[in-house]
Amino acid sequence: MEKIIGLIDAPFTPFYANGDVNLEPIEAYAAMLQKNGLKGVFINGSSGEGYMLTTEERMQLAERWIEVAPEGFKVIVHVGSCCLRESVRLAEHAEKIGAWGIGAMAPPFPKIGRIEELVKYCETIAAAAPSLPFYYYHIPSFNGAFLPMLDLLKAVDGRIPNFAGIKYTFESLYEYNQCRLYKDGKYDMLHGQDETILPSLAQGGAKGGIGGTTNYNGRELTGIIEAWNKGDIETAREKQNFSQEVINVICHFRGNIVGGKRIMKLMGFDLGPNRVPFQNMTDEEEVRMKKELEEIGFFERCNKF
Repeated sequence: MEKIIGLIDAPFTPFYANGDVNLEPIEAYAAMLQKNGLKGVFINGSSGEGYMLTTEERMQLAERWIEVAPEGFKVIVHVGSCCLRESVRLAEHAEKIGAWGIGAMAPPFPKIGRIEELVKYCETIAAAAPSLPFYYYHIPSFNGAFLPMLDLLKAVDGRIPNFAGIKYTFESLYEYNQCRLYKDGKYDMLHGQDETILPSLAQGGAKGGIGGTTNYNGRELTGIIEAWNKGDIETAREKQNFSQEVINVICHFRGNIVGGKRIMKLMGFDLGPNRVPFQNMTDEEEVRMKKELEEIGFFERCNKF
């Protein structure tokens, strides 16, 4: 099964001011991401407010991303849902319309507390799209599924034929690396924290990843990998430290989903508001965030259109 090389973006979902999904910006969005070094998208996930979309909206978004994706640009569709039957519908739809792959995080409700429960959840979804690689999206801060991922790999091995790997969005670089080493790297371990790309490279792994701040800082994040591959450790370190400075700023403004989406507007690419119950940024907060970004030289280094 093909492994992902490079960084995949987790895009925001564009909305009109009234909260309806806006499909119009997606073609330019995809072109911008590819121009800045991203290898594809993982849509309808946490950055895309996927759990706040209807099944029909998620299908419309998947269709549009696949329709306008540049050649060679991977579209992975997050199909996780609190309703497993809806996840199955989404997986079947993703396979039908030609998605590159699918993924699912554990549902935030009910919370999954045992490996076997998680395996059955993944197994049902993966079986609905048997021709596509399936990725489990490990983000326990979102759903409370603080389960050992090495145990998950052992449990799915030989049981879920199209289980491709894990999008690993958690702080344990030790566990990440142990999963990467399982059976000589059998599974694709996609690094999911933009703030620690360099240390994961230093452990000998992290060939691919999925990020959220890649929406606006992809040039610097892909630059970390490029510098590392050239043996230019100082440049890689500087770019990683700069990327952490960008993350420090968005942490002052309710994180990537809220603050990051507003950064897109500051870059001239307005993707609309966040859906309730997210607390959207005020105009005054936008002014303050812009000032903080200017102080670290962000706009000279951010993604270009």
